[in-house]
Amino acid sequence: MNSPDLSHIHHLAGDLFTTPSTKEEWDALRLSDEQVQSFHENGFLGQVKLLDERQLEVLKIELEDIADPKHAGHHLFYEFHSNESDNPDTILFHALGAWRISKGFHDVLWNPRFLMATYQLLGDKAVRFWHDQLFCKPPKQGGVVAWHQDYSYWTRTKPLAHLTCWCGLDDSTLENGCVQYVPGSHRWGLLDKPNLAGDLLGIMNYLNEEQKKQFKPVPVETKAGYGIFHHPLTLHGSGENKSANPRRAFVINAVADGVYSDTNDSLLQGVPAIPKNNKLDGQFFPLLFDYYSL
Repeated sequence: MNSPDLSHIHHLAGDLFTTPSTKEEWDALRLSDEQVQSFHENGFLGQVKLLDERQLEVLKIELEDIADPKHAGHHLFYEFHSNESDNPDTILFHALGAWRISKGFHDVLWNPRFLMATYQLLGDKAVRFWHDQLFCKPPKQGGVVAWHQDYSYWTRTKPLAHLTCWCGLDDSTLENGCVQYVPGSHRWGLLDKPNLAGDLLGIMNYLNEEQKKQFKPVPVETKAGYGIFHHPLTLHGSGENKSANPRRAFVINAVADGVYSDTNDSLLQGVPAIPKNNKLDGQFFPLLFDYYSL
């Protein structure tokens, strides 16, 4: 029997999170002015607590379950790569669409801490869902995620009003392939896109001499349950997992309400097309949060 498609549910489906009942409770979750300023200056913001220990354990169990290609809900993934690495000696598990299959990964979209931070970093705009991702690097042989800008893969949606939230399910270190960023690179404009799981430094072929001089990566090591938010043009990547521990993470990609389709083709594999110039909406692109409607 196939699993139910949770994309039909546009609210919390389980008990991992509790939705604040008042504006005052929402406001207590706000990022500080200093955090918002740091995001706009550098193009990323780390060390944002998103999950507690119970939530982490539930998500790790669910991840192990849905990573099995024989899972009853496997057909609901937009993409599923048991190993997307270009290097046969390393492994990079990468999948899109977990929110349709697992209650925990569905409900992280409605995590109040994520929603308030995203609302603020999008410029106090209503938050709409774009898509989710899973990235897993197994011990000793975890593959790289090449340096890239997220929006270079998303130009089928406009305008550029997107935000990425990366959240670790394990402690993330330089040794196990934490995410690294180039501060200020969100002001470089749109670059050509490399193969996401190819040569770690393939992006260098697309940088001018001044950008190469400014290419000074900053590793952002995080504890499990903490998130990193980044601008859609911020250059980022992550190296191999050379440690004895896994490096598992999920990503939520959001947009400001009003972002529209710039193609008549399907925006995600298996998802009905949204006609060009029509805004993202409906079953697969739900509105997650609008502070002014509280």
